[in-house]
Amino acid sequence: MKKRALITGITGQDGSYLAEFLLKKGYEVHGIVRRVALEDPEHRLWRIRHLLKRITLHPASMESYASIFNVLERVRPDEFYHLAAQSFVSYSFEDEFSTINTNINGTHYALSALKEKVPHCKFYFAASSEMFGKVRETPQTELTPFHPRSSYGISKVAGFHLTQNYREAYGIFACSGILFNHESPRRGFEFVTRKITNAVAEIKAGITQELRLGNLEARRDWGFAGDYVEAMWMMLQKKQPDDYVVATGETHSVQEFVALAFEHTGLDWKKYVVVDKIFYRPAEVNLLIGDPAKAKKTFGWSPRVHFSELVKMMVDADVERVHQGKRPASL
Repeated sequence: MKKRALITGITGQDGSYLAEFLLKKGYEVHGIVRRVALEDPEHRLWRIRHLLKRITLHPASMESYASIFNVLERVRPDEFYHLAAQSFVSYSFEDEFSTINTNINGTHYALSALKEKVPHCKFYFAASSEMFGKVRETPQTELTPFHPRSSYGISKVAGFHLTQNYREAYGIFACSGILFNHESPRRGFEFVTRKITNAVAEIKAGITQELRLGNLEARRDWGFAGDYVEAMWMMLQKKQPDDYVVATGETHSVQEFVALAFEHTGLDWKKYVVVDKIFYRPAEVNLLIGDPAKAKKTFGWSPRVHFSELVKMMVDADVERVHQGKRPASL
C-alpha cells in the first residue's frame, strides 16, 4: 500500500521539489492550495504544472481551522509536510500583522487538526535560519539561541515551539527542519537571488541596463532546494522525532553571488549594479551559516550542489527563459 503525503505550500519552490521527490519514492501525493490557485492554474500552479495529473489538490485556507481539519479527515496522510507561509522577509516588515497571524495560526491549526484526526501521522514543520537573526554564535546549530530580526523570523520561532510542544505534550511525531537559504530556478522573483539571475539574463539580452540591490555585504548559507527537500523526508523516516539544521556549512556574500552570476555570462557586475538604501531591511541579518553535522550524523544527509553550480544553474535557466521570450511567472 502506498504511503500518503500531504503538503501545504505545494505550489511553492520547496513544495514542487518535494512533490517530485515523493512521487519518485512511490508516494500518493496530496497538496493544500488556495481556491484562487485552482481558478488560475496557468499562473499560480506553474511550478507543479507537469505534476497535476499525478497529484491530488485540495482547496483550503491555512487561515481556517475547519478547512484544514476537513482535508486531513479526507486524506488521512501518513506524513504531513507543512511548508506554507508568508515567507518573503522584506514584505514581513510591511505587513507584520498578516505575516504573524497567517504563519503562527496556520501552524497551530495544522498541528491541532492533526492531533484530533490523524495523531499517528508524522509532521514536518518548515523552520528557518531567520529564527537565529542577530546570531549569538557562528556557525549556528540546533542549540544556538534564537534572536529573530523580523516578524517572519518571530513567526517561525513560534511555529518551532508549537511543533516542539505538540511533540512533547501529545506524543506527536513532529520534526522541525531549520533550513538555511535554499534556491533554485523555481525561486520566486521577489527573492534577491532570483532578482539577480533574472536581471543578469535581461541585461545580457539588452532588455534592461541596471540592477538595484540593498546590502551587498550580507552573508548567507545558500544551498539547492532540490537537496533540501530530501532532508525533510529523511528526518521523518527516523524512529524518533527531532529538530535539525539543514545547511551547507559555507557562507557567501550577496556581492559574491552577484559577481559569479554576471561573470557566468561574461559581464562585469560593477557596470550594472547600483546599491539602493531603499532595499535595506530595518533590522538587518548580516551573517548566517549553519552547521549540518547533526543531520549528517543522524541520517546521512549532505548537500550535493555547490554554491557556484547553484548560481550558474539559476542564471542558465533565466537566460534560456528570456531567450524564449517568456515573462516571469506569477508567484
